[in-house]
Amino acid sequence: MGIEIPLSGEMGAVSTAALQSSSSPSQPPEPAPDRNCHALALFIGGAGDKKPYYLAGPYRNMAYAQAPFDRRIVQAGLAGACRSLYLGYHEVHGAAAIDRLILPVIPDKTTPIYIVGHSLGAWSGAHLSHRLSEWGYSVAMLVTLDPVGSGLLVRLGSRIPYRRPAPRSHFWINVRAEPGRSNASDLVARLGRKWHVAGEPDIDEALDINHANAWALFCKPLHDGRSAADHMFESIAGRLRA
Repeated sequence: MGIEIPLSGEMGAVSTAALQSSSSPSQPPEPAPDRNCHALALFIGGAGDKKPYYLAGPYRNMAYAQAPFDRRIVQAGLAGACRSLYLGYHEVHGAAAIDRLILPVIPDKTTPIYIVGHSLGAWSGAHLSHRLSEWGYSVAMLVTLDPVGSGLLVRLGSRIPYRRPAPRSHFWINVRAEPGRSNASDLVARLGRKWHVAGEPDIDEALDINHANAWALFCKPLHDGRSAADHMFESIAGRLRA
């Protein structure tokens, strides 16, 4: 449930090195703290994204969304001040995992945190936003890309919280995949049961994009002409240049 499928060149050019740097062993090392970091972006993939899910994947669809965003940060001269981290939905479940993989890279509780989650990663990322906020950290923005996780079967078979998320962030963007022509990933997302958040996010829009295409859901323009990635970049740049 929630399994992603591999994507083709419509994601744009992503270097092999970028994807290799995004992969990790089954037991990822603890990240080193970076005291020069003034903003943190967390990209959380769904089922079959960073590790296999029922023998499918890993496809690293979220890494394709992260790579062009990281390039944009570098081109803007903000690489030293903004750090991004690629995680799987299973790596943000539970206080122990958060304490080991996320808290060490947050310099202090005033550092703005940006969470981008796709599919099961959106469900887990929304839970993460609530937990970090409860602990006194500043979650500046939550971006949920076609969130999945409300189905009983997917909850029983995945390391995700069972209860419905109660996101806490200064700004929340939700982008729904409503393609004119469905593919296998859309069927699997329906089987996993999408999380419907109507009326809750600050921005809640649908795109004619298939569920697995995290890059397009993140980078394609919304009704105001700006993508979720644009909104996030502008927020980060505004904070760092203030």
